[in-house]
Amino acid sequence: MLFRSDNVTAVCDEVIAAILAENAGDAAPYGADDTTARLDAAFGAYFEGPVSVHPVATGIAANALSLAAAMPPPGAAVCHRNAHVNTSESGAPEFFSGGGKLLMLDGAHGKLEADAVDALVRAATPDRMQSAPPTAVTITQGTEAGTVYTRDEIAAISAVCRRHGLVLHMDGARFENARAALGCSPAELAWASGVDILSYGATKNGAMCADAVVIFHQGPHATQLDRFMGQRRLRAGQVFSKMRYVSAQLLAMLAGGVAGRNATHANRMAARLSTGLASLPGVRLLHPTEMNEVFVSLPPAVRDALGRCGFAVRPRPDDPSAVRFVTAWNTAERDVEGFLAAAVPEPVA
Repeated sequence: MLFRSDNVTAVCDEVIAAILAENAGDAAPYGADDTTARLDAAFGAYFEGPVSVHPVATGIAANALSLAAAMPPPGAAVCHRNAHVNTSESGAPEFFSGGGKLLMLDGAHGKLEADAVDALVRAATPDRMQSAPPTAVTITQGTEAGTVYTRDEIAAISAVCRRHGLVLHMDGARFENARAALGCSPAELAWASGVDILSYGATKNGAMCADAVVIFHQGPHATQLDRFMGQRRLRAGQVFSKMRYVSAQLLAMLAGGVAGRNATHANRMAARLSTGLASLPGVRLLHPTEMNEVFVSLPPAVRDALGRCGFAVRPRPDDPSAVRFVTAWNTAERDVEGFLAAAVPEPVA
């Protein structure tokens, strides 16, 4: 399981402690508890501005509900062809939006480009009954190629959205890894760059089962996005009887810099892993390593060397020669060094 994904890791101590602390006594159900009531203020302080926070259990739920709010029928959302919402969510955004359409674009290293988004939206014919007019753009931070949108890149896409009246959604499953890579504040990477609604990922960064839809009140679409979100969550089975246990995880991640600390460590381990792999003969980096994912093409000798040492090498479904390795909040330096040592092919006799 080593380096397979940041989904396979244990839960960080602070989150476990928060869950145990929450486990004393009774509390009102379905989000009416005191812990859940603290979310808006806590996230508001974290993002330096007013927000609405809607806890969910998975990133897919966060994305699907966000896009359901951003592209009501007959709307459509522009996304990268390799975006998680397009390749890995089994049509959840389309399902929860009541038939919303994803409009795909290509882009180097997993990123949408503002000019390409603008061209697609300008070419759309909103008055044509047979078309689904774009109502949103969704970007993945960090991307499915392990790269990170800079603040300028987000602002450029946001400018396109503002020009055409579109909602800008960010799939932030690894938001904290991207933020740590850029060295910016949560606000700078979100609403201050023009993001309207964020799928905030905590599970990959050390939580047990906690993500959130965060709606930023600074944007022009906040009222639209907030409307009916509670009902959408209920219909999606994301309003939990014992919501306080999900909310406690989110609060624990924000408190004391836990989220940033975990992400910074994961990124540092990925940088070491990337540098070490790239130094091996025949290994080629497929994308820049900018956060906690490393995408490489491995020659057979390196694959065989890793296999002999018990390390599973799982090719990407779209490219059998490509492999993704992921580091996490609890990746140990000794494990990175052991993996790199195992990857060295045996000399030919």
